Amino acid sequence: MSAPARPRTVLIVDDHPVYRATVRLLLESAGFEVVGEAADGRAALDLVIRVRPELVLLDVRLPDVDGIDVASRMSRGPEPPAIILISSRSASDYGERLALAPVAGFIPKARLSASAIEALLG
Repeated sequence: MSAPARPRTVLIVDDHPVYRATVRLLLESAGFEVVGEAADGRAALDLVIRVRPELVLLDVRLPDVDGIDVASRMSRGPEPPAIILISSRSASDYGERLALAPVAGFIPKARLSASAIEALLG
């Protein structure tokens, strides 16, 4: 059996439109296809069902629903995407909740890059 392919389709979830646009450019220049953007958790949960991304970059601090809670809901779907949490805060600010979250990992927003994503996903 061959190894699974690297995720190519991405949903970006962050409440800051300028950051979403920056991440979109970064990912598209690295060969990813951004299939959607969401500014809050409810929109993200709707989009993940409609566009079926292979990867979700998910801000922990959203205006409506906590990103860790959104990740938990997404992970219970029939074909859940890989999820990477992002934040302008340090991973240590989230403590055990982050460690127990059903995600591939965490990347600080300032360090987000295609290589950081690939390092987490193998």
